[in-house]
Amino acid sequence: MTTSIQGKRVAFLATDGVEEVEYTEPRKAVESAGGTAELVSIKDGEIQAVNHMDKAGTYRVEKSVKEADVSDYDALVLPGGVANPDFLRVDNGAIRFVRDFMATGKPVAAICHGPWTLVEAGAVSGRTMTSWPSLRTDLANAGATWVDEEVFVDDHLITSRKPDDLPAFCGELLSAIAKNA
Repeated sequence: MTTSIQGKRVAFLATDGVEEVEYTEPRKAVESAGGTAELVSIKDGEIQAVNHMDKAGTYRVEKSVKEADVSDYDALVLPGGVANPDFLRVDNGAIRFVRDFMATGKPVAAICHGPWTLVEAGAVSGRTMTSWPSLRTDLANAGATWVDEEVFVDDHLITSRKPDDLPAFCGELLSAIAKNA
């Protein structure tokens, strides 16, 4: 049985250096389940994705984070890649968007290095979550409890460690969006 999220809108917040598969696979899952995905970024035009450290595809930005309104979306996805969340966490508009989204109680899903943006937004204290292992200390210093699990759901926050976890990550994302209808 396939989860349907017909009519739901999902923001994907990303910029240059996003890990391609961590953007494309959740986006495909959202669209296959009947939802609408929108790439929101801190820059206009296109973003450059990577496959680990190598350049991969480019993707058209559909909305600037300055123009994006949290109320227009039913969920937020924060893909990883090392550079992507590092660029996002120094952008005031991106941090505002993430902080505002977390305050709504709507599903927020972050994978790999994606939780760095949540750390900067002050949104992980008291949470249990997972990530790429190198973020463990950053998350602990920000007040989170880190676990080494394929996917971890803490209320409306969904986190995963790496691309190998994408099937579980996408499944929990779709389930959370459907439940939040």
